[in-house]
Amino acid sequence: MARAMFEYTKTILKKVSFDADLFYKELTKAIERLLPYEIDELKIWLQKFTANKPELYTYLAIVN
Repeated sequence: MARAMFEYTKTILKKVSFDADLFYKELTKAIERLLPYEIDELKIWLQKFTANKPELYTYLAIVN
């Protein structure tokens, strides 16, 4: 079940990445709901996902 939540989180973050404020909201929700090891995986995924999206760089600090 936990893995499904991680995959769902990635899907949602991809869909809302067009709006930085909405991305921030969904990212904070994800951090509250995910397990600690999933948050570590999310950090790695976010670094790759935001490589070409400089408007989202500032929100990476939330996960660290």
